[in-house]
Amino acid sequence: MNKSKNFNLFLMDGDVTGRIKCTLSNWTGLAYKVPRSYLDKCKNRQDLKQSGVYFLFGKNDDNEDEVYIGQAEIRENGEGVLFRVMENLKDSSYFSDAIMLTTQNNSFGPTEISYLENRFTNLAKDIDRFKVRNSNDPNPGNVTEEKESELEDFVEYSKMVLGVLGYKIFVPLIKSVQRLN
Repeated sequence: MNKSKNFNLFLMDGDVTGRIKCTLSNWTGLAYKVPRSYLDKCKNRQDLKQSGVYFLFGKNDDNEDEVYIGQAEIRENGEGVLFRVMENLKDSSYFSDAIMLTTQNNSFGPTEISYLENRFTNLAKDIDRFKVRNSNDPNPGNVTEEKESELEDFVEYSKMVLGVLGYKIFVPLIKSVQRLN
């Protein structure tokens, strides 16, 4: 994959500390970075009523970076990923920012979001840069080889987007080596 991509960042509130929408050239994905206190301002966004995967970023009691990775289907009430993130407001006070990933063409079904939640969770645990709050191992779903290849492309683009938005969750830490004299 060509790593040189055109990022489109839209400062929804005219400020880098507010809501940010991110797209990439040749990517059907959409990413939203939304501070916890701005979640309510997104209620009318139709693309956040779709299925998607989300990341809740914050600090734990030891002031370490922490993340919870989840997924949300479209519900009978027509709500999707944003509604699921807002449900976490009741249960968790630790997160300060949410990043929600969905698509421009509403193409994620239950299998796709299960696969992505599993993949992102396991990648984050393997990299070990953030403490992963997920207590269970998400179901990987049952995808065909073709669908897996498509979803892996989505994962690669998402990793770039998360980094651009300031979360290097999938970038390994470089361990310093002490020299012996």
